[in-house]
Amino acid sequence: MHFCCLFCSFVPMEKLISLIRDIAKVPSFSSYEEHIHDLIFRSMESVPGADGERVPDNNLVFQVPGDDSRAPVALTAHLDKINHFGASPPEVLPFEQDEERLTGQLDNAVGLALCIALARISAGRSFPPLMLLFSEMEESFGLKNHPHLLKNEGKGLYNGMGAERIARYLKREGLLPSAVITLDTTPLFKGDPGVALYSGHWEFTGQQPTDRERERTERVRDQFLSIDPDLYLSNNTNDYLHYGAELNRGGQTDIPSLALEPAIFPYHQKNESVYLKDIARVHDIMVRWLEQSGQGI
Repeated sequence: MHFCCLFCSFVPMEKLISLIRDIAKVPSFSSYEEHIHDLIFRSMESVPGADGERVPDNNLVFQVPGDDSRAPVALTAHLDKINHFGASPPEVLPFEQDEERLTGQLDNAVGLALCIALARISAGRSFPPLMLLFSEMEESFGLKNHPHLLKNEGKGLYNGMGAERIARYLKREGLLPSAVITLDTTPLFKGDPGVALYSGHWEFTGQQPTDRERERTERVRDQFLSIDPDLYLSNNTNDYLHYGAELNRGGQTDIPSLALEPAIFPYHQKNESVYLKDIARVHDIMVRWLEQSGQGI
């Protein structure tokens, strides 16, 4: 199966690359996520009916209309980048492209752009209503290695706080999705191309799932595998852990939380690269899953 050819039928590749480039160039470092808010809101203007708001402190939540006969699905990505540039970073971060890869600060420019690209095509496809959850402070690198580069030297901040704040907001407002899919980048392939699927937040959070949450999570995992049997099943740390734990705290909601991630290398360094074919593959998988998810989660 040639994923790039399939992808081109869903959205022109150059449009997604352009969006990734724009996002990657913005120095929206941990605790300074507001630097990218204007770009995100402008990028969402072309999505019919999209409604967005800021959730304190630096989180963004968008609701996108879809097939009202189906329960909404949440797509998530984190807004913050790691500051590898010191106290005087460039106003525009470096970005490069060749025939195979994009290179720049792509964690998590790729995930943000994929979420927005999916929202942009949703009106013309049989998608459920979408929630886009864009979080602050996913990264722990800065807190551990250079807290002086964060606001207030990192005091009062912790990684995952954005996802937790968004999850609490959704519960408070009664805006619970049927599933949460986080789009981020994975270091597991160590320079090779690939796409990983994470599906067991409880292995890291220690919060035991109900039987129904486990069953629904396995169902979504199997839906993804039916679309692409070559996905690499694993687990790692990112916001899908925090959404899974916080949304299901108390055992009353049973919301699956998974992550679908293209390979990135090097990891948590300058000049991170992601393969174009992996970006295309993730987009294609998500389109197919969103169209088919009405079969049941």
